[in-house]
Amino acid sequence: MKLYSKPGACSTADHIALQWIGQPFEVELMTPERMKSAEYRAINPSGAVPALQDGDFVLVQNAAILGYLADRHPQAELAGDGSLRQRAEAARWLAFCNSDLHPAFKPIFAPALFMADEGQHEALKHAARVRLRGLFESADRQLAGRQWLAGFRSFADPYFYITLRWAEGTGVDLSGLENLAAFRRRMEADAGVQAALKAEGLD
Repeated sequence: MKLYSKPGACSTADHIALQWIGQPFEVELMTPERMKSAEYRAINPSGAVPALQDGDFVLVQNAAILGYLADRHPQAELAGDGSLRQRAEAARWLAFCNSDLHPAFKPIFAPALFMADEGQHEALKHAARVRLRGLFESADRQLAGRQWLAGFRSFADPYFYITLRWAEGTGVDLSGLENLAAFRRRMEADAGVQAALKAEGLD
C-alpha cells in the first residue's frame, strides 16, 4: 500500500491508521505544488489528499480510505470487534469527524470561498470557532468515562485527533474540555501516532 499524505492534513489520520495496522506500507509526502502536478492528478484528479494505492486499486476520500483499511485488515479492529453494532458506532463517529467537524473548519481555512468581502472574514472565522466549540463540547461529553470516541479504539480516533490539532492551530477555544485534553495526551503517547507524526515532520 502507498499513501499520499500532506503533513497535518486529514490524510495524517490515514497514516496513523496504517501505523496501527502494523503491515508494510509506503508514504509519499505531498506539497501543494506536487498535488497540482499532472502526475498526481492522474492518481487523484481533484489534486487533494489523501489518496491510497493498493496494487492497481486507487481510493480517495478520507472516510472511504479509513473504512477500507479497517475492512482490509480486520485483525486491527479499527471498526470494532466484527459486530454490526460496533462497526456502526465507529462509523457514526467517523461521520461526525468527516461531515460535522472537518467542514466546520473550512470558513477558517478558506473564508474567501464563503465571503467575497475580506472585511467580513474575521467575523466569519469567529462564527466558525463558536460552532466548532459546540461540536467539541459534544465530543467531550461523549468521551466522559471513555478512552475512545466509539468506546473502543477505532478509525474515528485518528481523524478526531487531527481536528484537535487544527483547533489548536486556529484558535478554537478548547478550555475546560478535560476529556478532550486527556484523549489528546493518550494519542500523543501512542507509538503509532508518534511514528506517523515523526515521519511527517510534525513531532
